[in-house]
Amino acid sequence: MPKMKSKRGAVKRFKKSATGKIQRTQSGKAHLNGYKPAKRKRNLRGLTTAKACFVKTATRMLQGN
Repeated sequence: MPKMKSKRGAVKRFKKSATGKIQRTQSGKAHLNGYKPAKRKRNLRGLTTAKACFVKTATRMLQGN
């Protein structure tokens, strides 16, 4: 039986925390940042947890990892 492979795009976008939660980066910082206030961009830093409805899908995509 071949190895389970994870979705490579998902590996780049999501990670599992130590407690098993799925974490993702926040949207809204990729472009058009010139007019956004520094406070807004600062608050978009770091990771946030994925919604509960997405956890099952993301876990399946990351299963080979």
